Amino acid sequence: MRLVSFVDPGEPSVVRTGVVVDGEVVDLTDPAVALPGDMTDFLVAGPGAMERADAAAGSRARRMPLDRVQLRPPVPRPAKVLGIGLNYAAHVAETGATRPEHQVWFNKQRTCVIGPGEAIEIPRVSAQVDYEGELAMVIGRRCRHVPAAGAASVVAGFTVANDVTVRDWQFRTPTWTLGKSFDTHGPTGPWIVTGDEIEDPHGLRLRTWVNGDLRQDASTDDMIFSCWEQIEYLSTVFTLEPGDVISTGTPAGVGTSFDPPRWLVEGDVVRIDIERVGTLENRVVAEPAP
Repeated sequence: MRLVSFVDPGEPSVVRTGVVVDGEVVDLTDPAVALPGDMTDFLVAGPGAMERADAAAGSRARRMPLDRVQLRPPVPRPAKVLGIGLNYAAHVAETGATRPEHQVWFNKQRTCVIGPGEAIEIPRVSAQVDYEGELAMVIGRRCRHVPAAGAASVVAGFTVANDVTVRDWQFRTPTWTLGKSFDTHGPTGPWIVTGDEIEDPHGLRLRTWVNGDLRQDASTDDMIFSCWEQIEYLSTVFTLEPGDVISTGTPAGVGTSFDPPRWLVEGDVVRIDIERVGTLENRVVAEPAP
């Protein structure tokens, strides 16, 4: 399934959950299906909600053309947005860093999250804004101490993420949080592809273009720490919850790796495509005046 959070232009203040079927969005909040309109609440509802969503295509629920609705981030307000750094071997090489012995984690504030088609803002305080195309996992159930061998069972599905980073602010703190968390710097989407469609997320082709110029072209099998190892590591420390977004690292080709660096500027369009997952596209604008 492809699960979305969307807005009907006729009711712009109401975010709904839906499932994409044959170019249409089936409204899962319709009384014929009666599922929660918030994606986190939908995931909390568990396997029964997934089964009802899967059956919704054959129901009498309202459906709309996909190109008529406005897609929101698949999880509009995740409890946690976590990212791993230096997790692709080729990316480590291009940075000149040492291959990490342990996983390097940071958090992005959830207020940075935006959806497909929304604008990435260049903040007034920096011009060093970089793109990072990434595969992201969405947690499907509350869990702790998950072994890598069983990690797939706690993942609801996968989406595309852009770990937009303000490089000079990234290194103002050892946690990287400030440079990772500017508003609008967490694009995700266009949907969650459920885990039954992607049993093994390793070996997927990931590409990032800026204005049609291919910048990143890699396979997710270049990860140093696998998706399942990441879940094991994180859940050793704290509880993972439905709707948590875990961004699994970026491959080589980020803007800072060029000489001179190729930062994002106003007017750019960033497009990230991950095989079997989807395509996420966002334009770049200047931060509006306060």
